[in-house]
Amino acid sequence: MAEQNQDNSQVFKRSLKLHHLTLFGLAYLAPMIVYGLYGVISETTHGVEAGAYLTALIAMFFTALSYCHMVKAYPVAGSAYAYTRKSLSSHVGFMVGWAVMLDYVFIPMAIWLIGAAYFHAAFPSIPSWVFVLGFIIVTTSINCIGIKIGAQVNVVMVVLQLIVIAAFIAFSVRAVMHGIGTGTVLSISPFYNKNVPFSFVFAGAAIACYSFLGFDAVSTLVEEAVNPIKDIPRAIILTTLIGGLLFIVASYTTHLAHPGYVYKDVENAAFEIAQQVTPAIFATIFMIGMIIAQFASGISAQASGARLMYAMGRDNVLPKKVFGKLSEKFNTPIVNIIITGIIALLTLKLTVTTSTSFINFGAFSAFTFV
Repeated sequence: MAEQNQDNSQVFKRSLKLHHLTLFGLAYLAPMIVYGLYGVISETTHGVEAGAYLTALIAMFFTALSYCHMVKAYPVAGSAYAYTRKSLSSHVGFMVGWAVMLDYVFIPMAIWLIGAAYFHAAFPSIPSWVFVLGFIIVTTSINCIGIKIGAQVNVVMVVLQLIVIAAFIAFSVRAVMHGIGTGTVLSISPFYNKNVPFSFVFAGAAIACYSFLGFDAVSTLVEEAVNPIKDIPRAIILTTLIGGLLFIVASYTTHLAHPGYVYKDVENAAFEIAQQVTPAIFATIFMIGMIIAQFASGISAQASGARLMYAMGRDNVLPKKVFGKLSEKFNTPIVNIIITGIIALLTLKLTVTTSTSFINFGAFSAFTFV
């Protein structure tokens, strides 16, 4: 049964602790996204990938601190929408709410498109739309049942991603020690190259910021955290720092194994490098890891988007009778979750490039106003 306040309004059940919140944020980050974006960032920065991630981490850390202060001031679901609505004006909140909605609605689309692409590469005889539809049905079902179930699924998936990343790092270091790539495990070249203008690094950092969106999603779970004032800010900072460290170390070691920035297919650059420096079977494991990353991130992204809709519905920015209700049985905004799943069917007509352009606009709008 959905819990209620004294005024009979519905409220979320508080069941999430610090480790649930942090793993939720990391699942949204999808740690293996560092390999999904590696080729694009490598080409953009002309081989200064770790420098781009370090620059992005610095910018995102201060943004995360801003979110921490806003969470303490306004401990309600709604993230950037709620903060701007309460601290600036309802009109600005309305505008930011719709901008950030692009972020939360289109992120699952991009995630499921990338996941379907990897599945299709493994099973080319099956159309991509079948995998997209499968992602939508499974993640929607999990999120409808409850955030605690999603959090438990995310624990397993984040751990599996970390194992794959650790293995890739180890194989890259081993390859370097055997004379491949730079031939040394200590190098400044992944962070700085005097022949590369810093504007290239900034351009790469702008792309890398896409990898840090998980800390924003954590703030949408304020009303489901057992100790929100204490644990939400901690989870935001932990998500940002752990994710940033993983991105920097992974991009650093990958650069050492392949110091150039020219690839046969820039979108699958990391997979190309994996084939060069890892055992043959690891290429399959790597692909499985990428699929797991997209699935876990999809669960978190859809859950966050549905909760943003709930916050806007509760405030009558969206129709309250539709968007401002929780399921009596599961204590989740089921209608909103199903709506995000239906909207995600647009994925069948979009490309990753198109969907990510909407994501970046929504995310940076939210960051700026916060």
